[in-house]
Amino acid sequence: MIFKAKKKIFPMKNLPAKKSLGQNFLKSKSAIGDIVKAAELTQKDTVLEIGPGKGVLTEALLAASGKVIAVEKDDRLIKFLQEKFSEEILNGKFEIIHGDILDFNLNDLRNRIETSTYKLVANIPYYITGILIRTFLESDFQPEKMVLMVQKEVCDRIVARDGKESILSVSVKAYGTPKYIKKVPARYFSPAPKVDSAILLINNISKDFFTKSDLSEEHFFTVVKAGFAHKRKLAARNLESHFPKEKIQAVFAKLNISKTARPEEISLKNWREIAINH
Repeated sequence: MIFKAKKKIFPMKNLPAKKSLGQNFLKSKSAIGDIVKAAELTQKDTVLEIGPGKGVLTEALLAASGKVIAVEKDDRLIKFLQEKFSEEILNGKFEIIHGDILDFNLNDLRNRIETSTYKLVANIPYYITGILIRTFLESDFQPEKMVLMVQKEVCDRIVARDGKESILSVSVKAYGTPKYIKKVPARYFSPAPKVDSAILLINNISKDFFTKSDLSEEHFFTVVKAGFAHKRKLAARNLESHFPKEKIQAVFAKLNISKTARPEEISLKNWREIAINH
């Protein structure tokens, strides 16, 4: 099998996906188009791509944006990407960094980006979804928006409405506005994963939720995690294990939250009020 680009031929048969890295290479042009469209890229944008793989999405990002900075952990792919995008590297439009994004210093990223903002766009391994989203949303150098290919079930949980919340959905909504863009069937990847994926957009990213209420991020998540400690238990019971019972009862009454409410039934707004009052 060969991949043809820019009048060069790149052998692909020696670059099988690494299961240990959770690699599932995207091969659908329509899905790539949907990702780029969701990112609303312009020639003024700098894009951070995680795990560019064989560069299929990278090529589309380069065409739509001003610059792409890609972080790739798989050492086998570095030389391949350097050759494939040699022209873009020479003209400063593409930069490839060999490393693990989970060990990446975001201050280093800030120094590499000439603009004040950037967009994170990537087809990421399933196993790093939660920690990667959390890392970038909690950082002091947040992306303007994130467009990620994630497991469909995870995307469903993140965009869940009141009554079906989770720690993950509450966490994401505290920093931005998540939106389910489109389902991407497993057959659109090579090798095909066992489950379907979905394109997730997180827009309007900021820390206004905390700063406007003078609320500590650390304290907020301590309260939320306490409330979700035992999902099958009532939220009030979970919170009473960490905070005075009388205060929990008082704030629930003030917010008109049922005593029998479960954690997933409490809205983001009410979680903030509970945290402020404890």
